[in-house]
Amino acid sequence: MSDQISIDAILPPGMAAKAEDLGVKKANLNILNMFVLGILAGAFIALGAIFCTTVLAGTSALPYGIQRLLGGTVFTLGLILVVVGGAELFTGNNLILMAFASGKVSLAALLRNWVVVYTGNFVGSIATAIIMFLSTQYSFGGGAVGTTALAIANSKSGLDFIPAVALGIMCNALVCLAVWLCYSARSTTDKILSIIPPIAAFVAAGFEHSVANMYFIPIGLFIKAGAPAEFWTAIGKTAGDYANLTWANFFLKNLLPVTIGNIIGGAFMVGLVYWFIYLRKPVAAKPAVEQLQKSR
Repeated sequence: MSDQISIDAILPPGMAAKAEDLGVKKANLNILNMFVLGILAGAFIALGAIFCTTVLAGTSALPYGIQRLLGGTVFTLGLILVVVGGAELFTGNNLILMAFASGKVSLAALLRNWVVVYTGNFVGSIATAIIMFLSTQYSFGGGAVGTTALAIANSKSGLDFIPAVALGIMCNALVCLAVWLCYSARSTTDKILSIIPPIAAFVAAGFEHSVANMYFIPIGLFIKAGAPAEFWTAIGKTAGDYANLTWANFFLKNLLPVTIGNIIGGAFMVGLVYWFIYLRKPVAAKPAVEQLQKSR
């Protein structure tokens, strides 16, 4: 029967139409709801980062690639919570550019969503980092969790500007591809299976995600500034061993270039490309008579 409900995956043209419709809805959200959903997304990505940090603790005996694969696989929790649970994530919302390119969302509405959601993501991530610091979970495993958190944060804070932009580009290309694949989904299971490979890939490859870094770096900063003496004794290091880890480096050497890269990778390399393929209106061919008249 023609009215049967299909369980087949939605094909790319339908995915593009869905992305456009969702972009319009996201851009027109009530600003308070938008902000609170942004806070949720920041917290959800932070939960993935917590899972990743904990799993990586004490894995130094494993080959580098295996460590990264483990960390990346568990980090997928963050985007799964965002997509299935419902939240507004700045990096995924770069795909709203598709609705903007179609003329269905104004530039003001696009930028309003990005700014409000980005701010909410920051609040949710930082709040989660504060709670985790107060929990002293960083001292678990004889300080192994804290040592891993410090190492991750110190490394991210020491990036040069251009590499940080490039790593941000590659990261959000994969994140937005994960979200794009979710537009083909018919079920929660479909969405989860669509998310895992691209997100695990970006973490395993060492790419940079602005919202994840809103947790990864502040938790390191909090540990560096506030961990008690017994923690440093347990891990055999001092705060001075993490020289890259400063608030200035967090904002200027990581968050700024990574955010720029994320926009390029997500909005333009994924969103604009798929808009061009499936949603742009073709230029109408001029009638043959009109062309003939102009040629005389």
